[in-house]
Amino acid sequence: MTRTAVVICPGRGTYNKPELGYLHQYHADRMSQFHSFDEIRAEAGQETVTALDGAGRFSVGKYSRGDVASPLIYAASLADAQALAKDIEVVAVTGNSMGWYIALAVAGALTPENGFRVVNAMGTLMQKQLIGGQLVYPFVDEEWSNDVARKSALLDAVARINTLKDHTLALSIDLGGMLVLAGNEAGLNAFETANPVVQDRFPLRLANHAAFHTALQAPVAAEGRALLGADLFGQPERPMIDGRGKIWWPGATDTGALWEYTLGHQVTETYDFTHAIQTAAREFAPDLFIVTGPGATLGGAVAQSLTLGNWRGMTDKMSFQSLQEADPFLIAMGRADQRALATG
Repeated sequence: MTRTAVVICPGRGTYNKPELGYLHQYHADRMSQFHSFDEIRAEAGQETVTALDGAGRFSVGKYSRGDVASPLIYAASLADAQALAKDIEVVAVTGNSMGWYIALAVAGALTPENGFRVVNAMGTLMQKQLIGGQLVYPFVDEEWSNDVARKSALLDAVARINTLKDHTLALSIDLGGMLVLAGNEAGLNAFETANPVVQDRFPLRLANHAAFHTALQAPVAAEGRALLGADLFGQPERPMIDGRGKIWWPGATDTGALWEYTLGHQVTETYDFTHAIQTAAREFAPDLFIVTGPGATLGGAVAQSLTLGNWRGMTDKMSFQSLQEADPFLIAMGRADQRALATG
């Protein structure tokens, strides 16, 4: 019996110390593909993906860099998507932030090698310029109860800070019950000063993250378009859901528009991951939501996005856990206890 699934690709911040060796541990049979990625890195004078993954030591300073994290996450996520059990039919693909580039390859709009070129180029450009930064702050409580008024108040505060002289702040990613904010140092500091610490760790700054999905990234987007031609992009083989909730259909995609979105709007405007997941749920009604590795942190944002959209009557953490325990429908391949549910 076939199981339908929406595949969800992760973004930055998902390859951490526990993930060191992920490619070698789970995908030793795909080394030829990784070696093709290594050749692209070597041509650019960069350390290879297999060497980075096979290193004996992990350091946050190195592995959180865009030019290191991005290619590792791409290789791991794509390989996971290629390793799904034969009874799983992928009905759509989406991703979070950088995960959009991976989704393009998983869906077939980019070849594995061209997807790697896009990810490696953009990760390197982001790191080279490192314009601004990001922080994370929740608007839901620890039980995931939706608080529309609180979200609205926080976004109003962001807009006010953005009007101050020499302050830049904007919503970078709508991430389930979290707001990922991005801006310059003055804007980020102003938000941190004005809002209390909640759940013992927020507001949380993200190491080596630029002000993704804001106008501050316009120079990076322009460089990306100069480096990466529209001829890299083709028709997807599977539907893709972007950071606006728009569906790109096989056989009906304007590949020029896809290139423009990927290296334009997607880089400089808010990425609405919540809407993408809710669109996936409504339009494709899959049996499973499969989050590829590395890491498993994106699973919480997927679950929150579904509860915020009242998917299958879920409204909070408890109702999600009840359905999930009865019949697991959210699978994080980066979790050892869930991986076999997707790989067979």
